[in-house]
Amino acid sequence: MQSDEAQIHDIVTRLRRVEGQIRGLQHMLEEGRDCADVITQFSASMRALEQAGYRYFAMTLTACALDPERAALDGYDTERLEKLFMQLT
Repeated sequence: MQSDEAQIHDIVTRLRRVEGQIRGLQHMLEEGRDCADVITQFSASMRALEQAGYRYFAMTLTACALDPERAALDGYDTERLEKLFMQLT
């Protein structure tokens, strides 16, 4: 499916932010930071990654809805989209 360059840029930006959060987590662990602080950072990182995945999936759903014939040709029928969604959640 075709994707909007601005949306892809937004998702890539979010992933770079998550990458920074993960590096921060590594440093926190190496420094022996407090458990509560580390868990908070884990939680924030996981939520940020989930949100990037949801945005990507929403972009895919929109493309499929706007051009269902192309979606079908590309193999994105309702059943496959459901499986992808369940894989993401």
